[in-house]
Amino acid sequence: MSGNTFGRLFRVTSCGESHGAGIGVILDGVPPGLSLDPSEIDAALARRRPGQSDLVSPRSEADRCEIFSGVESGVTLGTPIGVLVRNKDARPESYDEIKNVYRPSHADFTYERKYGRTAASGGGRASARETIARVVGGVVAEKILSRAGRIEIVAAVERVGTIETKISPDDPRLTRESVDAHPVRCPVAEIADKMGDLIRDTRRQGDSLGGIILAVARNVPAGWGDPVFDKIDATLAHALFSLPAVKGVEIGSGFGGVALRGSEHNDVFENREGRIQTRTNRSGGIQGGITNGENIVVRIAFKPTSTIALEQDTVTRQGEPARLKGRGRHDPCVLPRAVPIVEAMIAIVLADHYLRQRAITF
Repeated sequence: MSGNTFGRLFRVTSCGESHGAGIGVILDGVPPGLSLDPSEIDAALARRRPGQSDLVSPRSEADRCEIFSGVESGVTLGTPIGVLVRNKDARPESYDEIKNVYRPSHADFTYERKYGRTAASGGGRASARETIARVVGGVVAEKILSRAGRIEIVAAVERVGTIETKISPDDPRLTRESVDAHPVRCPVAEIADKMGDLIRDTRRQGDSLGGIILAVARNVPAGWGDPVFDKIDATLAHALFSLPAVKGVEIGSGFGGVALRGSEHNDVFENREGRIQTRTNRSGGIQGGITNGENIVVRIAFKPTSTIALEQDTVTRQGEPARLKGRGRHDPCVLPRAVPIVEAMIAIVLADHYLRQRAITF
């Protein structure tokens, strides 16, 4: 299997399955001299781990990391950093009864067609457990970005099912502290309560929900990104579409921008206290595939969780009709746990483009 490495200069490689021994990650291209303590990674993983509230999977994982290379006395050496997070609550036997059927909207069928076999227990590499590697990479990416200035990346749940809050990317409530104050990870308390109630009700019905995450990267300098195939918005789309359950990514005005005319949509430039800026930000901080110094604004659409506790039609591997009811420990809505993963992938993209920018300006 290829496709397990992301990035050009800052490279993140992940390995491991949902119900295997653990999830591993190798980080290449990390500059020497960065402070890195396992407790910082553990704190980030705690925002992603299962069992953190009654809204997510009850799987019991502490998700503590082991750094086994690339760091000495709490400082990066410039050599590859290796990190392992062991699975403590894996239960592959829970999937024995469904090994012979294709789960609706899962990767069982497509993986089998590609590789001739599949890890039925928890989805294997298709499981969101793999995203541990992204969060580890995000911690190191943010340390790299700290050398580029006061860059801040914040994501929040904007919509769950039919309930949404149109929070502005410039809203002062859009901080990690405010987002994490509610288990749904929506910073608008009254809307977050409604979202939480909807998730609980849907779980009791045996069903699942999708939604939208809003992400903002602030204080990114102008000039990052490469034209044509390596546009920074193209790289962001690649990174975010690589996340499980993602079905849509829009930057700036996105699909809504098609309803505007050019005279309404264009971001007019102006000189504001000696700094050239745009009066509006419908471009989402990116023009021509290169950052323009405004906030990078991204929205990511997540589909409803595929595993549900309702019987559905399917077929066996022999093509015979079958009925399947999802079992195991699954999120009724992936969005609360996806927020730190989205932040991590954006940080990984920006760190990689920052290192590329340094390479051409030396």
